[in-house]
Amino acid sequence: MNSEEKTDYELIDEAIDGNEASYGIIMERYKNSLHGIIYRMVRNQEETQDLVQEAFIKAYKALRTFNKQYSFSTWLFKIASNNCIDHLRKKRLSTISIDAPIETMDGSITQDIPDSTYNPEKDIIRNEVINTIHHTIDQLPKKYREVINLRHKQDKSYEEIATELDLPIGTVKARIFRAREILKKSLRELNLR
Repeated sequence: MNSEEKTDYELIDEAIDGNEASYGIIMERYKNSLHGIIYRMVRNQEETQDLVQEAFIKAYKALRTFNKQYSFSTWLFKIASNNCIDHLRKKRLSTISIDAPIETMDGSITQDIPDSTYNPEKDIIRNEVINTIHHTIDQLPKKYREVINLRHKQDKSYEEIATELDLPIGTVKARIFRAREILKKSLRELNLR
């Protein structure tokens, strides 16, 4: 049987076994269709030729994963289509520096881009919440205030707090737990938690 009369599946098996000429026949069989599909997506002759080659290379590298329950052309066109989509995404991602001046007929100008992320109201609210929390901590009974300040303001471990206050570690943990419960209740009443 003439090589060109073989089915795609026979040629694929031969290509997987190392027969590059068989894959060459497959490429010849599909290059025009592939070119047409890719050109409709990218609308550029040079890019189309590059993307056709890339699609054939990707398909060749993945031949062992091809499932013969499906049409080879559908599989190949899917690879090419995905490759084109990736290519177009990368092209769209080309960016310009916001610091670069823009050249006009009257000279160059710089861009002023407003910062829409800064919200002074949020800063004020956050500061108010922090102040309220600190005030609420200051209102705790001394034994709870001490452990909370050591744990959260000074970032000390339970062991360090126990040593510093000369208390058993269990007492330290219990006081921190109790202090947090009091804080949660107080802040809940203020609608902050």
